[in-house]
Amino acid sequence: MVERQPFPGPGLGVRCLGAITRDRLEALREADAIVREEIDKAGLTIWQYFAVVPDFRATSVRDGKRAYDRPCIIRCINTVDVMTAEVPGICRVCYDLAPKPVGTVEWE
Repeated sequence: MVERQPFPGPGLGVRCLGAITRDRLEALREADAIVREEIDKAGLTIWQYFAVVPDFRATSVRDGKRAYDRPCIIRCINTVDVMTAEVPGICRVCYDLAPKPVGTVEWE
């Protein structure tokens, strides 16, 4: 029980930034399930991890056509005291893993 991931934690609303709609919540649930499955398959030990769907869009290519949709942010946190997990002056580290194609060169 102690090692169990808290899901959805304080609620999906804090991980579905901006307007909360049924479609965005469904996408968030599916993305979060994939994140959890892949971390479990890899045998990684991470204190907490989850997916976030922000309220902005980015361009990409899907099925040979330009797509303009929301990205999924994966947050993984390791900590030794459950109070600190970041570097002074930095509040987040984001990795954008989108090969070209599907991603475009710039963040839009």
